[in-house]
Amino acid sequence: MTRRTLTRWTPIALAVLVALAGCGGDDDPARPPAASRSYRMGFSPIPPRQDPAIILPMLEMWTRRADAGLMLGEPPWDSMLAGIPTDGLVRRHILPIANYYRSKGLIVVASMDPTNGLDRAADSEALVAAGRSLTETAIQALYRDYVVALDTLVHPDYLSLASETNLVRGLAPPALYAALKQNAADAFTAVRAHDATVRLFATVQVEVAWGPPPAAYVGIAQDLADFAFTEVLGLSSYPYFVWTDPDSLPVDYYSRITAGTGLPAMVIEGGWTSAQVGPVVSTPEKQARYIRRHAAILDAVGAAAAVFQITFTDLDLTGVPLPTGSPLPLFASIGLVDVALNPKPALGEWDAIFARLRR
Repeated sequence: MTRRTLTRWTPIALAVLVALAGCGGDDDPARPPAASRSYRMGFSPIPPRQDPAIILPMLEMWTRRADAGLMLGEPPWDSMLAGIPTDGLVRRHILPIANYYRSKGLIVVASMDPTNGLDRAADSEALVAAGRSLTETAIQALYRDYVVALDTLVHPDYLSLASETNLVRGLAPPALYAALKQNAADAFTAVRAHDATVRLFATVQVEVAWGPPPAAYVGIAQDLADFAFTEVLGLSSYPYFVWTDPDSLPVDYYSRITAGTGLPAMVIEGGWTSAQVGPVVSTPEKQARYIRRHAAILDAVGAAAAVFQITFTDLDLTGVPLPTGSPLPLFASIGLVDVALNPKPALGEWDAIFARLRR
């Protein structure tokens, strides 16, 4: 279970196809008239484990407390390198999930990650295994074909073309960052030639933009210049890697980044772990306090479009072979429910925010 394999949604897609035959509207939680929110809320379809029996219960559980659905991952590079047509891959892996989201009244956000989601210094594992790289024009052409097929068949409301650009710039070889920038610009042109309405964007990593405390604030001016097509500012934030207490997060944690850009913000991925893993010390109660603080940070932005918890459930890594030093365990406990779908305290905080009227 890596960012790469999470794009292989065939078990999810098959389960969704079955569900679509009999799905109906779910009652939303009661919405009090006083409080409000500007942003939509949602999750991705990442399951706790590759078990078809848990996928539909998980989806049914989180779509009742969401008004947006996320599809996030790396393209299926190995399948494309094997010559499998991109439209067939989209129809099999992506389209059923998008249709399921829309049957639940959710908007659809797709975020395609052309580099390695767990190692920003490197190409995708699938490309490395094949001896290929995003620095090749042929690989960039495959990416353009894939995102055009995704946009044409799925018609997402928002589509991200590059992820955590400031982190890639800081860690990856200059040639890979240059390729990421060119790849995104060319993909933007290719998609826009077919679709004038989809909102296209790239994402930045919030903790990198702030710099580790007490370092000086860095900002995202270079990212805005390098990815000038961005129409909504995608944010990726895992503050527990830097901050020990969620209540210490500045209320302008996002608004300082968005100030002066004229762009709405979208938290495309993030969360706060409920466990102690390595140097990170947290608890379920601390995670719940983060959800509350996060709402205040989002309210301060004003023009926030959406916020996504990258996972609704924890990840069950039992028996999963992980390479030495894999960062995946650090992300395994950011779900609002555990691997058996039992709620954590953070879920109640999420529900209270979701119950606000959306303006």
